[in-house]
Amino acid sequence: MSRTVAAIATASGLGALGVIRISGDKAIEIADKVFFPFSGKKLAELKGYTAAYGEVKDGDTVLDDGVALVFRAPHSYTGEDTVEISLHGGAIILRDTLRLIFSSGAFSAEGGEFTKRAFLNGKTDLTRAESIMGLISAESDAQLRLSRAAHLGKTAEKLDKIIQSLTKADAAISVFSDYPDEDIEGLDRESFSKMLENAKKSLEIMLREYDAGKILREGVDTAIVGKPNVGKSSLMNMLSGAERSIVTDIAGTTRDVIEETVRVGDIVLRLADTAGIRDTGDTIESIGVNLARKRIDSAQLILAVFDASNPLSDEDLKLLASLKGKNVLIIINKTDLGSQLEREIFRDFKVVEISAKENKGTNELSQKINEICGTFGLSPDSAVLINERQRACAARALKAVREAYTAIMIGQTLDAVGICLDDALSALFELTGKRVTNEVADEIFKSFCVGK
Repeated sequence: MSRTVAAIATASGLGALGVIRISGDKAIEIADKVFFPFSGKKLAELKGYTAAYGEVKDGDTVLDDGVALVFRAPHSYTGEDTVEISLHGGAIILRDTLRLIFSSGAFSAEGGEFTKRAFLNGKTDLTRAESIMGLISAESDAQLRLSRAAHLGKTAEKLDKIIQSLTKADAAISVFSDYPDEDIEGLDRESFSKMLENAKKSLEIMLREYDAGKILREGVDTAIVGKPNVGKSSLMNMLSGAERSIVTDIAGTTRDVIEETVRVGDIVLRLADTAGIRDTGDTIESIGVNLARKRIDSAQLILAVFDASNPLSDEDLKLLASLKGKNVLIIINKTDLGSQLEREIFRDFKVVEISAKENKGTNELSQKINEICGTFGLSPDSAVLINERQRACAARALKAVREAYTAIMIGQTLDAVGICLDDALSALFELTGKRVTNEVADEIFKSFCVGK
């Protein structure tokens, strides 16, 4: 018998409603000690998916009125008997009610314990379970759609197809080991290599899309750099939709790093507008210039701004040389003032032309940023791996499948191929949770919020 746990399932702070969830073998029994329906019926008399309006009482003292919703195992989120009590969303009401539930026999739920129980009771797999925090924390439509796709099982479906294919091949090898003189379906070289090739391609796509999906989920550290007065602050303001940076015709206005978080298309950019990069005798400005140079080294994406209305200067050329090999988008700004800039020098970079002052070129800028970040063409509804644990498991599986493919192509024994397939399946089973240690499960769910 597992212990019965309880926690507040809604966000902290004031709200119209607050929900306390109780789950476990004694959930209904404990709820009956604190919640009293106006109908006179006990919650234990109710069928699953039934609600009752009543009061929470501590002895003769009424704490609040509300609704208790009864779920009976296995038809609940956790797969256990569950009661969810909805009350007015005051912090004191919820605190006192939860204390009363604890004194009636429930224990405090740990972080993610309800979802962990759902996983252990077969109500969900790990890929679906891990998507839940993404649903809760999503800050953009793309982030929400990625998490929803995983929650709806699209990632699990894709992985299951790979697992089924590898399992069939592994089983064929096992049968061959017992009956080496028989013709085993699927064991001919062509069929076997094609199956491994398909599994390899599927895993390669998932790993390739992981980085793009991570960008959609977490955003990109982005630095706006350039010499003074090329329009860096105007670009910052255009992207943020507000006058976040000071814009003047005086070179060197920005002395520090100004930060802002903006969304460009589906991507969240954590922008840093840096001081203009140039040689200067101004002590304060030189500090800002040094900070800008450090940002070039640490940023995941660099938006390098150049002035279309002036020829390239020595400072421009020095900056361009420092950007080679980095993740850079060249932004040619001030196109509304005419063109004096030689474009050929940017041939090795991705380039977009804009007028930040007149807010022109935003669509082209968004598309180029998506292309550089690898998110262009990635549907947020795709089956995308959503965290480093999943990526590591998929990478191990891919390594094992490649070894199996190499083994079959160079004519090694089927036993050697079978060992590689076992390793691949082991990694995929860990990914989906079909074979995972308690320690791994504990580590996964402890990062969840209490009440989920």
